[in-house]
Amino acid sequence: MNFMGKRVYLACGHTDMRKQINGLAAIVEGSFGQDPFDGALFVFCNRNRDRVKILAWDADGFWLHFKRLEKGRFKWPTFEKDATMSLTGEELTCLLSGTKVELKIKRNEVFERKAV
Repeated sequence: MNFMGKRVYLACGHTDMRKQINGLAAIVEGSFGQDPFDGALFVFCNRNRDRVKILAWDADGFWLHFKRLEKGRFKWPTFEKDATMSLTGEELTCLLSGTKVELKIKRNEVFERKAV
């Protein structure tokens, strides 16, 4: 997938992966304080850090992308429960490919977790 040039909002910590489009859109409005219809990508990860969901609006409907790792874990930020982070599309691509995201000024450091 090509995320370049997209606005990305990431849910720090874990999200219940049983939630589908409506549940994730409610999180976007409540915790993120964003409009799920504005064309940005909203990214969620499970407790084990091996599954990711991305919610995106595409002019006439939502896309719900899902990725499950067969081995390893994503290096995911684990701040307070309702914390969110703004990323660039390039940073999201790095995060999904297993690279640690280096945070810029005014962002908290993401601590690397080891895969078991």
